[in-house]
Amino acid sequence: MKKILLHKNNTPFQVEIALASSKSESNRALILNALTGFKGELINLSSARDTQTMIRLLKSEEKTADVLDAGTTMRFLTAYFAITNQEKLMTGTPRMCERPIKVLVDALREIGAEIDYLGIEGYPPLQIKGLKTQKSDIISIRGDVSSQYISALAMIAPLLQNGLTIELTGEIGSKPYIEMTLAQMAHFGVVVKTDWEAQTIEIETGKYKETTYQVESDWSGASYWYSIVALADDAEVELLGLKEHSLQGDSAIVQIMEHLGVKSVFTENGVKLTKIPAENSLAWDFTDCPDLAQTVVACCAGKGIELTLTGIESLKIKETDRVLALQNEVQKIGAKLVEVVPSIEYQVMSRGISSPLLGELEGAVAFATYDDHRMAMAFAPLAMMMDVEIEEPDVVAKSYPSYWEDLAKVVKIEEV
Repeated sequence: MKKILLHKNNTPFQVEIALASSKSESNRALILNALTGFKGELINLSSARDTQTMIRLLKSEEKTADVLDAGTTMRFLTAYFAITNQEKLMTGTPRMCERPIKVLVDALREIGAEIDYLGIEGYPPLQIKGLKTQKSDIISIRGDVSSQYISALAMIAPLLQNGLTIELTGEIGSKPYIEMTLAQMAHFGVVVKTDWEAQTIEIETGKYKETTYQVESDWSGASYWYSIVALADDAEVELLGLKEHSLQGDSAIVQIMEHLGVKSVFTENGVKLTKIPAENSLAWDFTDCPDLAQTVVACCAGKGIELTLTGIESLKIKETDRVLALQNEVQKIGAKLVEVVPSIEYQVMSRGISSPLLGELEGAVAFATYDDHRMAMAFAPLAMMMDVEIEEPDVVAKSYPSYWEDLAKVVKIEEV
């Protein structure tokens, strides 16, 4: 098993970090540009493996589309291949084939797509045969399962003969990601009408226009640098390429980290992070930003801040069961992630990484990554307080390939 050792940072630092581009924006822009006939210009696309997989599969003429472990790519391409009448066998890693897709497939079938399951009902692999005749122009879909299902349907809607009205039922999870999709669609020239009170999205039939789209830096990637500043003794970090008014829901990290000891000041080039006093406790609903939960849990466990979390139900069906993974790993630093209300509310209880705890630990603490890029990047910032080992560090290629290279600017890293 490959491991890297992060040596505890003992010195103040001031650095600039040119962040990776947003995977979320890139993947949507790629689908929208493909629906123009690949006529637009996309600038600053992400180097993340998920995005590179999307690029490869959009260009491929092979009958099998292997998305590897890219959930967004699986969902967006399922809808894209259906609307463009391409016959494709959609598959991925064993874990990808354990991640549900029934809600999306049911909706596409209702609209008129022909899709068959090749294994277990409700899960990849899938055989897509196209969408030749629209059977329905109004569909209802749960809003609390995955915003990616809703985004996938919205993006193909203008190409449907009668357009599409999407009725969302129940709570709406990760709403900023839906809003990101609709904003990008508008940039590509499509008319979208939303009524969030009635929970409807109405998209007229039409054509996407070729355009130029520049992708912003990744706020999910920025979150790890916020955690680094929060956990460090003395640090100042400027993150380049971020916007104060962002389409990305994970920009919520600005407000979250104000409670955990990080001040944000936006500059011409991005945002500058400096330390401020932290609060003793925080309660946060992660419904709109579930990808931030691991970062915040690890940070609070390190700082000894009591954290109450809600809105993390979707974490159980991500790259791994992220709730269970977090429970396993925070124990290694004397913390607990406790389920207070089943599947609804959790609490982090920790005394923090202090001198007494460090005296109980022998050598570096080794954190498992569970084939999950966010587990690796969320726990690495604890190197501001102690020596840390990260198992299978290459998982970061999924979303932030240059993470270890960037982190090496503030900690010494070596293979072990």
